[in-house]
Amino acid sequence: MDELVAEWIRFSDTDFATAEHLFENMRPMPLEIICYHCQQSAEKALKAYWIFSSMKPPKTHDLILLRNECEKIDKSFEAIVENCVNLNDYSSQPRYPMEMEITDEDTHLALRDSETISEFVKEKIN
Repeated sequence: MDELVAEWIRFSDTDFATAEHLFENMRPMPLEIICYHCQQSAEKALKAYWIFSSMKPPKTHDLILLRNECEKIDKSFEAIVENCVNLNDYSSQPRYPMEMEITDEDTHLALRDSETISEFVKEKIN
């Protein structure tokens, strides 16, 4: 794996590990921050695929846009469309008070979606 791609994957993994750590260890659980790190993990994984595909990733947090462009290269990215849609709003809204109401169930889903996207991308680049 290319060194730059590996660096993006490492950052993705760190965001996911942070989300898991907060989920398992912090009480009360910071639901918004957990979901934010899940979105960040997915974003960095998708950008790693862009770099793997010799493209420069855009400066965007929009998982839908990133996934759509990945699908132009590899049609199988259709498989993660729902995961990207589920996480997309967590890029900025949860970072500010009273922007969004997030439940425990939303957090479980965010962790699952983030892991699904990350594992999908890792399979593509390995």
